Amino acid sequence: MNQATTTIINKEWVQPMPSKGIQPYDKNQLYRNSKSPSSRSQSQCIFCMTKDSCRIVRSRTKLMNILIERGKPQEAQSIFEGLIEGGHKPSLISYTTLLAALTIQKRFLSIHTIISQVEENGMKPDSIFYNAAINALSESGNIEEAMEIFRKMKDSGLKPTTSTYNTLIKGYGIAGKPEESVRLLEMMSPEEKVKPNLRTYNVLVRAWCNVKNMEEAWNVVHKMVACGMRPDAVTYNTIATAHARMGQTNEAETMVLEMQNKGVQPNERTCGIIISGYCKEGKLKEALRFVHRMKDLRVHPNLIVFNSIIKGFVDAMDRDGVDQVLKLMEEFGVRPDVITFSTIMNVWSTAGFMEKCKQIFDDMVKAGIKPDLHAYCILAKGYVRAQEPEKAEELLTSMLTSGVRPNVVIFTTIISGWCSAGRMENAIQVFDKMCEYGISPNLKTFETIIWGYAEAKQPWRAEELLQVMKVFKVQPEKSTVFLVADAWRVIGLTREANRILGVVKRKEKQTHQKETEEVSLESLEKSYQKRHTASSNSTLLQIPTVVTSDQKGSAAATKNSRLMLRDGDFSMESSLFATKSMNLPRTCKFGERLQIVCRKQCQGQFGMYGQFAQSCTVVFLS
Repeated sequence: MNQATTTIINKEWVQPMPSKGIQPYDKNQLYRNSKSPSSRSQSQCIFCMTKDSCRIVRSRTKLMNILIERGKPQEAQSIFEGLIEGGHKPSLISYTTLLAALTIQKRFLSIHTIISQVEENGMKPDSIFYNAAINALSESGNIEEAMEIFRKMKDSGLKPTTSTYNTLIKGYGIAGKPEESVRLLEMMSPEEKVKPNLRTYNVLVRAWCNVKNMEEAWNVVHKMVACGMRPDAVTYNTIATAHARMGQTNEAETMVLEMQNKGVQPNERTCGIIISGYCKEGKLKEALRFVHRMKDLRVHPNLIVFNSIIKGFVDAMDRDGVDQVLKLMEEFGVRPDVITFSTIMNVWSTAGFMEKCKQIFDDMVKAGIKPDLHAYCILAKGYVRAQEPEKAEELLTSMLTSGVRPNVVIFTTIISGWCSAGRMENAIQVFDKMCEYGISPNLKTFETIIWGYAEAKQPWRAEELLQVMKVFKVQPEKSTVFLVADAWRVIGLTREANRILGVVKRKEKQTHQKETEEVSLESLEKSYQKRHTASSNSTLLQIPTVVTSDQKGSAAATKNSRLMLRDGDFSMESSLFATKSMNLPRTCKFGERLQIVCRKQCQGQFGMYGQFAQSCTVVFLS
């Protein structure tokens, strides 16, 4: 047994850390404190209980709004949670602000919970809250429910504003139903002092552009002009963007002349759309031509414009073009950023010139620009391509010194480098280091190591990884099992390869049987309901309910069973041999204590084959 196997068997590894991302709100979890005083660690606020104005609620709500304005909606959400945990009752304004924070984060699953909680707390929603709810549902593409809130708003005696209609028009545009947006435009009544404004028409133009109906988009522009409104830069930029997305950047450039004729000044956004469009079409000379034209338009090209052109030349593998853009940047006095340097690094890395790539990296550091994770990943990938995995691994130390935390991608890249070099003991050491840092391996990580063991003609160790995946709760896919089977097949053990593939076949057969049963149950239920629709008072009508329940349970079981390799799949019966224990490292280097996988949990129910001579000697691990 070599060092790699010893590491797998004798070293303690950790279970993957739970995700730190905030999950969608669960109504009982989020608001449990507002309904169950006994479950709180703190008592309820006296002012909130007596319905008097609470100073803390007001100040915290104001802070939430400030955080949202500063682009920190997640922190605003945390402030709201702190109010609940502190025994306070959020105000209607607090809930409205929370809706805004959730919408920015695109956490739409929580919207209904917020709306329900406001109603359950006996609060009377105002027009601002309704507009926030309508906006949240519109942004999520749930336009039908947004319309329900709209009708509810009108039934409560509150009058929708132009902003309300604009939000709904936007929602229909997101849902791909611009024709419905036109009907909303007709519903806006001057009698109710609700008239379309410039934003109304711009939103409607975008709705038609989203479905690539340029004729209708221009009809909206003409209607806007007929109403006495002048299109602005947003109007023309929206149309230009649509043309560029359809590969018609030359049509997008005509917007510049159209804007000038209408007295509208093209801006950085206009020029960025056109240059980006030409780059995507591979017309890099046209993109550079337009950069020079920007001088005549009195628009100074920004960093985004130059990064877009550099990326175009990178995609075309044109290093001379990249140098030309860099000279232009110097001419316009535009300083490159980490994206610029990373993009150029990628050119040299892909071409295999790692010394040049590292030189660009060093130039970036000398320029006072801090490398980000992406820059380090480019270097690591380049070193792996150049068959220099030791240099790729050295980057981990450099990253930690610079305060950049490595992720699973760069670790997997380094592991792949050692696997390609046939140095599996080094690959496992990097794996251990990743676990110590508290970074959970993913499917790609495991498949990379499995492939490495296959290349090293050590299929028994490739099969071990299937058990290690269980410890980290990473579910194998078909490709994973096929890799293990191929590892056995490469050394001529077709029987073992078929044993591995048999697991997949059994799973597929079980899944097919369950799906067949579900279809049969569904057909039986429909048939039964059809026969007994007239017998509404019959107690037998309860039977379809039971069938439906069973069906759902079966569906859930099917979902859970797909491609999951449970303990029994690679058991003593199928694999013949077992190891005694498998443990994982106790802590990570970031000071976080992780859960230890106990030996009993990890006791192997998988096979371990020793060194294979002609007689295929079996080795039992003690």
